[in-house]
Amino acid sequence: MAIQSVGVIGAGQMGNGIAHVFALAGYDVLMTDISQDALDKAVSLIDRNLERQVSREKVSAKDKKAAMDRISTTLTLSELGQTDLVIEAATERETVKHAIFEDLVPHLKPDTILTSNTSSISITRLASRTDRPEKFMGFHFMNPVPVMQLVELIRGIATDEPTYKALIGVVEKLGKTAASAEDFPGFIVNRILMPMINEAVYTLYEGVGNVKSIDSAMKLGTNHPMGPLELADFIGLDTCLAIMNVLHEGLADTKYRPCPLLTKYVEAGWLGRKTGRGFYDYRGEAPVPTR
Repeated sequence: MAIQSVGVIGAGQMGNGIAHVFALAGYDVLMTDISQDALDKAVSLIDRNLERQVSREKVSAKDKKAAMDRISTTLTLSELGQTDLVIEAATERETVKHAIFEDLVPHLKPDTILTSNTSSISITRLASRTDRPEKFMGFHFMNPVPVMQLVELIRGIATDEPTYKALIGVVEKLGKTAASAEDFPGFIVNRILMPMINEAVYTLYEGVGNVKSIDSAMKLGTNHPMGPLELADFIGLDTCLAIMNVLHEGLADTKYRPCPLLTKYVEAGWLGRKTGRGFYDYRGEAPVPTR
């Protein structure tokens, strides 16, 4: 399976990062979103992030220009049907993903590989709603995509070996490292990470420590680069809650019950960095704990 062209669905935080690394690795990238404004912002952000890499001498100016020239955008989802590999990076809601695949599938080439960047939703279930479960995989990048070295590869129950090997080759060409995970809720990274974040929120909820002390304890006591509450804000509290709900519902174990305080923050619209407030308030010159 020779993969040269890549379609990216979603121009948000993950989608633009995925487009960035694929274009830099020599792939032709076609990115789509429901909003032209989102597409324009994504291309502008990719340009700025590549320029930062140029200034740090990690990328040459020539390679940056070549990468930007490989990126094109469209508001028409069906145009992605002619690409060799499609990566869905839309919002972490299963109904949305099903609707996207339903609209896209009639336009796909017979040999196009279909993937989802989902961080927790069943790959087998997503694949079963398409015409190519054997050519469907989970392709989970970490955020921020240009910086993080890991890609989780998740096979559904029907995924065939040629599809898996093709994606192993893609990850190698991107200069990243693949970790193969079985198709269970949360896969590897979020199965371990999200309960830790949720437990940090419980620690805050129960008054064991405040935001600052919890994050300082984990940064200085366990050498984490970011505290769990700071990391939750970076990921997005709505995404954290969605993954905890998938773990809780999919594994039916009370240890995965989302903390009521996490739910409360999401209900308030305090989703972290992207909304200006979460466990920290980002509206001033420096982040200030909200509890």
